[in-house]
Amino acid sequence: MIKIKIPATSANLGAGFDALGLALNYYNYVNMEESDGVNIVSLDGTEIPTGEDNLIYASAKSLYEICGRKFTGLTIEQTNSIPIARGLGSSSACIIAGLAGANRLMGDPLSLDELVNLSAQIEGHPDNTAPALLGGIVTAVFDGKVVHWVKQEVHTKLKFVVIIPDFELKTEKARECLPQDISFGDAVYNLSRAALFSASLLTGKYENLRTAVHDKLHQPHRMKLIPHAREVFDTAYSLDAYAMYLSGAGPSLMAIVDEENEFFAGKLRFSLDRMGLGTWQVKELAIDNIGTSIE
Repeated sequence: MIKIKIPATSANLGAGFDALGLALNYYNYVNMEESDGVNIVSLDGTEIPTGEDNLIYASAKSLYEICGRKFTGLTIEQTNSIPIARGLGSSSACIIAGLAGANRLMGDPLSLDELVNLSAQIEGHPDNTAPALLGGIVTAVFDGKVVHWVKQEVHTKLKFVVIIPDFELKTEKARECLPQDISFGDAVYNLSRAALFSASLLTGKYENLRTAVHDKLHQPHRMKLIPHAREVFDTAYSLDAYAMYLSGAGPSLMAIVDEENEFFAGKLRFSLDRMGLGTWQVKELAIDNIGTSIE
């Protein structure tokens, strides 16, 4: 039985809608082996599909079919630390687990690039799937068939503190609220800030990040679906966060913080409790530069 470790991901990073994403040291674990029939269990009590509609199983089965290999079934054991429908790449982690696991069980017939392409085709965009597989911060363009990507390892003095609300927000619902058309000015606004984010993060000009995460394509619309989001943003900035952005489609909110701001998470926890948000989680994370690994 192989053992797969898949990182959570945070996509968009403010202005980089469907193009930027990074991997975080917060993991799902999947054990997988070939078997007869469908044998799927949750090792941590998380409620998951146990039939062929399980996303890990379905992704793995599709790869067997693409490769023309005989498929009789799989035994899958899941440990799901990444919360579902919270904007931290839970579905992408399942897709990557299925594809990477099946590829390993078959002797690695697909290259890394082919796995990146196939995972984006399944998910519809590469901003979560690519960093989940590759690690680091990934800039990607998906032309419908091929993902053109660049991974950069990030070794910074930064912490990523995620605030996880106590409710789900399905990606489909979060996309329904987005405008179908945007102005030329809004397009320029986002393009310039997405470029500024990557350059500033990788060169250490962290003072630029607050400007770089501003966005006019998705965050103003999705924030309306997340009660207290603006209050949390303002509180984080008052505690000297470099930047705040909506992680993926939400509802999780991400703060970028200097590593020397050692009491940030604790102070934010205290502030959330005072707001009546005691059931919201606060987790202090770092970038994962490795991506998915298999033993």
